[in-house]
Amino acid sequence: MSDRPPDDPTVAVPQTPVDDLDVEANVDRFRSRAAALSPAVDLVVFPEYGLTGFAADERLREAALRRPEAIERLETIAAAADAAVIAGYAEREEGSVYNASAYVPPPDHTPSEDRAPATVYRKRHLWDEEAEWVEPGGDRVVVETPAGPTGLLTCYDLNFVAESAWFAERAVDALVVVGAWPADHAANWRLLCRARALDGVRWVVGAGRTGTAGGNRDAAEAAYAGNSLVARPDGALAAELDREPTTLTATLDRDTLATQRDLVGAVGDS
Repeated sequence: MSDRPPDDPTVAVPQTPVDDLDVEANVDRFRSRAAALSPAVDLVVFPEYGLTGFAADERLREAALRRPEAIERLETIAAAADAAVIAGYAEREEGSVYNASAYVPPPDHTPSEDRAPATVYRKRHLWDEEAEWVEPGGDRVVVETPAGPTGLLTCYDLNFVAESAWFAERAVDALVVVGAWPADHAANWRLLCRARALDGVRWVVGAGRTGTAGGNRDAAEAAYAGNSLVARPDGALAAELDREPTTLTATLDRDTLATQRDLVGAVGDS
């Protein structure tokens, strides 16, 4: 078990491009980026469809991973970072494909049957042509992470205030949002992440895909926003990237969260 203290967790977002439909290339890239992180990092977040990439055609079904396959790969990334990991992927189950993200707890030395299980969230709100190939998810998910009780969202979910309100009722300490937001609408991504931090009085960690997509789409059309960020519980930005493939690191100060909740009085028992 890691001897890092539980207070004031440090999160890292290794902002990265994704190779659509090339799982092993993405896993290798993520593992390499994870291994290069500081030992102080407690939670690492990669983007939407990070393991598999995305294509709006039959190839997505071929690249999609069954849950045990995805978790096994994410556990190798968590081991490389010696930290908890959240990442997105296309998940295959009984002929259907879901836009999933999984939380894998930090590695420890307990027997495998005693370890905390991974937790998976399936995106509830699908965007545009994605809905032609992907089934919507059902349950919302709160998972205990190094950042405390944490809600999981994916990209377009940010637009739905009801999602934010549900997590606010449960007083989560953080929202983690994996995304693949279009570069042309980067301002909306930034605004929505800040709004979700402010209206729920919590930290928001947004992991955005950068780079372009291949296939039949024009590179300019398929540019991703990047703009990974951490928003404070008062809606201000604590840290932010542009589109460069570098790593954002931030500490989620628990006193900052408590002070803002005391001030606002709209979340929890305040």
